[in-house]
Amino acid sequence: MKNIENKLKIILSGMMLLTIFIGIEMKIHREKPKEKIDINVNLSLEDKINDNSIWCGTFNLIWNDLKTLAGGDIVFQNQLEIVDNLNRGTFTTQELNENSYYKVIDTPSLDLKHKIEEAIKEKFNETSDILEDFNWKNYGSEDYFLYTMLKKEFEFEQEFTELKKDKFKDTKEIHYFGIDSTTSESVRKQVEVLYYKDQDHFAIKLNTKTEDEIILARGAKETSFQEIYNSILKESENDKGSKTFGEKDTLKIPNLNFKVKQQFTELENKEFTFTNGKNYYVEKALQTIQFSLNEKGGKVKSEAGMGVKNFSLRDNENPRYFHFDNTFTLFLKEKESILPYLAIQIEDINKFV
Repeated sequence: MKNIENKLKIILSGMMLLTIFIGIEMKIHREKPKEKIDINVNLSLEDKINDNSIWCGTFNLIWNDLKTLAGGDIVFQNQLEIVDNLNRGTFTTQELNENSYYKVIDTPSLDLKHKIEEAIKEKFNETSDILEDFNWKNYGSEDYFLYTMLKKEFEFEQEFTELKKDKFKDTKEIHYFGIDSTTSESVRKQVEVLYYKDQDHFAIKLNTKTEDEIILARGAKETSFQEIYNSILKESENDKGSKTFGEKDTLKIPNLNFKVKQQFTELENKEFTFTNGKNYYVEKALQTIQFSLNEKGGKVKSEAGMGVKNFSLRDNENPRYFHFDNTFTLFLKEKESILPYLAIQIEDINKFV
């Protein structure tokens, strides 16, 4: 079992646990990916998934840093299950090669923004899709900005066969790649069978030139990515069938090319306390995930950013308007009295002036 775990654990570093059974019904592009708005972005491996879901560990990394700043778990007054899942800290930098990510925590400022832009350009030759969404002039000296970018590019040792277009479920025909009767033996060796029960229930692993491995599974019934992953481990361990991709076996994988951008408003504007007694709230939380896969290889790019503000300064950051220019109530009372001695409810001001 331990040997299997070591072989499969690398999947977390590639962010590519793809479950075919959920049927990701999206347009397949071979050019620049189009941004999707109908894909559910999960914050943690433990979160419940729906029919079209995606997760990447970048947000988990900045949440881990937030917990370090806070000195413990993040607790809202009305705690959320997704926050409890984030607090578990299941995914950490231990799952990643240092060359694949950039991470920073600092006081938010335009100087920090420029520092991040220069760093990701130098390390990944990339630009940010989220930094412009933050108001860098709206932060103080006691606030924090947490940021992570992850980038992975991988190639197969041998290109898979570009197959003819075919349908996915009942959708229009899309591009596929894989293995057919014309595919060479050297390509077949890139595929390892994890288990096979029937044509609706199986899992395979694709090896690449790098440390990244791609696992694809069909037929899982679990309700979270973590449960699916654990199920793959178990079924692979128990499977007694051949692990070799045979000469009569065929493989068909859809070309994927998409990008999602998600703001997690459910985490924003909720007060929590650091161990030093200071109160903070998440002002804005964003994540992007871009993924492509074809017969040559693939690419993962993901960003996560979070602005965290000191709650004690919140009242002074934006103007508040105490304008009694609509229905209001007025009371008069003496300082030492419990009850008021006059009360007025005013809806029609003409009756009172």
